[in-house]
Amino acid sequence: MTRDEGGAADADAGAPVYATHGLVELLLERASETEPARVNVVLDATPAADFETDLGVEPSTPVLSHVYFPAAGRAVSDVFGVDLGTPAGRGRARFLTHPQGPAELTRRDDLAGVVLLAVPPWETIMAFDRRGRRLSLTVVDAEPPTETLPE
Repeated sequence: MTRDEGGAADADAGAPVYATHGLVELLLERASETEPARVNVVLDATPAADFETDLGVEPSTPVLSHVYFPAAGRAVSDVFGVDLGTPAGRGRARFLTHPQGPAELTRRDDLAGVVLLAVPPWETIMAFDRRGRRLSLTVVDAEPPTETLPE
């Protein structure tokens, strides 16, 4: 089952963006807790086919489901300029906050193929493409599959 988080009618172009309810709640909570500081984190997706629940979209559709916080691998990044906090091949999406606005992307933002953006009062998230065009964001009420580390 899905619910629209706004912007569907305002979407200019591009494919719709899907994100899990749990991820959206986590991102909004983080934005609220870090205000007035800005948040800038890398997001990753899980293919729709990997969810136990039928999401009603093509199996290959990416659903944003995970976040990589910047603290991971910070020491190596600071010394060598290598970001170990983001697994190889990741970074197709970012979550940004603008605590003082605006509710749109700016030239100072780190961009990715998809950018989720929140502004106070931290109640909704908007989706944009890298050119700053608004995209439709649909939040799915599904949990991503449980991941385990190899032994």
